[in-house]
Amino acid sequence: MAEQQQVRLGFLSTMEIPNGAGYVGGLLVTNQLGRPLEFQCTSPVKPNSTQKILYGPTLVPFILTEVIGKTLIEKCGVKPDIVLTEQGDVLDLREHISQPVACLVEENTTSTQPGEKTAKLGRQFLRFHSAHASDATSIEARAKLIPADADLKEPFERVREALGEAVKAGVSR
Repeated sequence: MAEQQQVRLGFLSTMEIPNGAGYVGGLLVTNQLGRPLEFQCTSPVKPNSTQKILYGPTLVPFILTEVIGKTLIEKCGVKPDIVLTEQGDVLDLREHISQPVACLVEENTTSTQPGEKTAKLGRQFLRFHSAHASDATSIEARAKLIPADADLKEPFERVREALGEAVKAGVSR
């Protein structure tokens, strides 16, 4: 029997910890049916005062992409074929990893940057980094492996819940 083709989807989510305690991120890698293959999360990342001054408005995008996102992808033993996010700021992660990165968008969202491409995967629409518009084509080629009724929003709920538990566990130590 031939091995069934598989697509590994990475669901990357980040969140700010209340009371200025920093940021955490989680990456859930699933198969095309949503079954978990691996989960990784970061320790809290808290910028110091000097970093806040020096990075200015670029600090949060830097933390979300280069510190949290890139670290999670590098740590992951089961590499995703595509990294999905619900946060537009995380699209810049694509500049630092080899995998396509896409942001879930609402169907009626038409405000894309020049050069940005969109594609449909499952029930959701994806937006890709403008410098990597060819990522949309590579994903469209694999889209047939994802069920047409797949809800790509649901795994993000699992990631957020797991991050919330991790943050609570860290606070109770």
